[in-house]
Amino acid sequence: MRKLITTVILLACIVLTAQAQLKPLTADQMLKGNTKGIIETLPKVGGWKDDTHYILYKPLDKGFDTVLVDAVKGTETPYTAVADAKASVAVKNNDIVFTAADGSTKQLTHNKDEEKNATLSPDGSKVAFTRNNDLYVIDIATDTETRLTSDATDVIYNGWASWVYFEEILGRASKYKAFWWNPDSKHIAFMHFDDTKVPMFPLYGADGQHGYVENTRYPQPGDTNPAVKMGIVDISTQKTVWADFNENDDQYFGTPYWSPDGGSLWMQWMNRNQNHLIVYAVNPADGNKAPIYDEQQKSWVSWLGNINFLQNNKGFIIQTDKSGWSHLYQYDMKGNLVKQITNGDWTVKDLLRIDEAKGQLYFTARKENSTRFDLYTIKIDGTKLQRLSFGEYSHAISLSTNASYFISTYSNVSTPTQMALLDTKGKLIKQLADSKGADFNNYAIAKTELLRVNTPDGYALPVTITWPVNMDSSKKYPVLISIYGGPNAGTVYDGWKGVGQNQWWAKEGLIQVAIDHRGSGHFGKLGQDFMYKNLGTWEIADYTEVVKWLTAKPFIDKNKIAITGFSYGGYVTCMALTKGAGYFTHGIAGGSVTDWALYDSHYAERFMGLPKDNPEGYKNGAVATYLKNYTGNLLIVHGTMDDNVHMQNSIQLISALEDAKKPFEMMFYPGGRHGWSNLKEKNAHFNNEKTKYYYQYLLEKPVPAEILQ
Repeated sequence: MRKLITTVILLACIVLTAQAQLKPLTADQMLKGNTKGIIETLPKVGGWKDDTHYILYKPLDKGFDTVLVDAVKGTETPYTAVADAKASVAVKNNDIVFTAADGSTKQLTHNKDEEKNATLSPDGSKVAFTRNNDLYVIDIATDTETRLTSDATDVIYNGWASWVYFEEILGRASKYKAFWWNPDSKHIAFMHFDDTKVPMFPLYGADGQHGYVENTRYPQPGDTNPAVKMGIVDISTQKTVWADFNENDDQYFGTPYWSPDGGSLWMQWMNRNQNHLIVYAVNPADGNKAPIYDEQQKSWVSWLGNINFLQNNKGFIIQTDKSGWSHLYQYDMKGNLVKQITNGDWTVKDLLRIDEAKGQLYFTARKENSTRFDLYTIKIDGTKLQRLSFGEYSHAISLSTNASYFISTYSNVSTPTQMALLDTKGKLIKQLADSKGADFNNYAIAKTELLRVNTPDGYALPVTITWPVNMDSSKKYPVLISIYGGPNAGTVYDGWKGVGQNQWWAKEGLIQVAIDHRGSGHFGKLGQDFMYKNLGTWEIADYTEVVKWLTAKPFIDKNKIAITGFSYGGYVTCMALTKGAGYFTHGIAGGSVTDWALYDSHYAERFMGLPKDNPEGYKNGAVATYLKNYTGNLLIVHGTMDDNVHMQNSIQLISALEDAKKPFEMMFYPGGRHGWSNLKEKNAHFNNEKTKYYYQYLLEKPVPAEILQ
């Protein structure tokens, strides 16, 4: 036994000696990204020109050099996008400018009012756009402009989305665009919104002597939503056919998809409770509809992210989580199930390509490990599932146009990012790049570990921990937990975290932690369903289990368990300091929802139901319900012009804290929206305030000048 103890001590001394001999990272390397020689800049894949040639942006001292690489021969040639340029349109200085494939330009509009979302027709002959909430089209060759709708007002929009549709249904990437060209270039489908009965929410701007009010039609839980109908307009006659729905019904419409031949518009309909989805095929000639797909769940149903039509009317493939896990399904054109293609307790991420000639699908999934993404292929009939990516890494995939090759950009928490070219038989063609520099092993770089913490009811929660450099287990260390926490919105993945500010905090002695709960996506829709009508409960319960596991370690300072997040992460932070008081001691909550009755109707009701149907759930999900427990230190941060999570949330929480005589800190950013990264000075101020907070309350030492911006 004495010999064993001596050996262990000797090995420990060797390890400590080896660590001591490594170079420490400098402030310049950690805070300014000057890591040349340690971590090198990787090239960027710009997509595939064709099945055997990919575009690569190779890093230079300043900028990138663009080359076209032959995947077969490995040869490189200079490349300019002009060679493959296609016609395009853009809005410049409020007017539409058309750029031809040869690079020549033509200004199409000359109007004092702004044109928005200019979109080329499939045949390239026309441009559709909105102006002052009406829909227009202009013929490129003749400059003939046609107004397709004429009833727009400040509360009626044609082809321009109401706020809640932009934020929650069509998505921010839509830029409020709510119209879709038919493949025949002769018809346009568009949504018509009427916000007349949607409550107005005022945002107060403090600029100038008298300030100003910015009003937004913003429906909160239980409020009247926009009245919506779908029109299909014939460009030649300017006549609109309305799809056969009653716009005054309490309902939602998702992103529609034209059938490949343009003969029908497939519309997604959902009830107000969001637990019933129907896809209807709408006839453009008369607006009549026929149901194609019907899905109901006990909790909520998600919109279809795409409808992948097969050739020659052979059917379509969709992705849905109705089995409890997100998988691929094939249907015929009448909506009859042909086959569930993928199956199992794992999640399909993205369908990348359908090769009908070979009867093959290519998709990414979280199958081997929920913290990693891999590339797979499978036959459309559900046989011969094969993993094409490799190793214990998470892979970002760029697939060639006919799926003969793919480029993987891959890493894990202990391996800096690399790039490789492979064929879709899984054969490595060439290692393209490695970000690990020649000096990497000469530096003392804090280690990040990915592990699982078990809950009492059997969930193995994924956790990443970045440990302090040269950690001494005889000391006590503060913990900083960074989270988001929303349903199906995990943050714990097996990927390289870089050499940046995380290394600074590791040097300073912070244990940095990220946690995902059972509803984060790692455990499929089955895990997410725990959150239904119950937001705030399982997030805190699961995070608390991890904190219990941490504070059982002798080197953890249980009086310094900090948590921080923004938006939903701000909500979880507030709940942690109240409902989770006793485990969480400090927090910075940014842009926080503090009561789901104050957020928008579509998001809040999807997970919480209508307030009249779930009053206890809304009460139990409100931060103020647990203020009596609060004993910690909370810094509340919000932008004064936040049009997503209104500052009303933080103000009501602050009022309740004051009435309860509870101490807290706050910082508001005038003009800030849902974040203020575009406000350079305010963003720097916020980063400095966070830094000062960590030094004052967690590290208890002066702030080094070099970390302040």
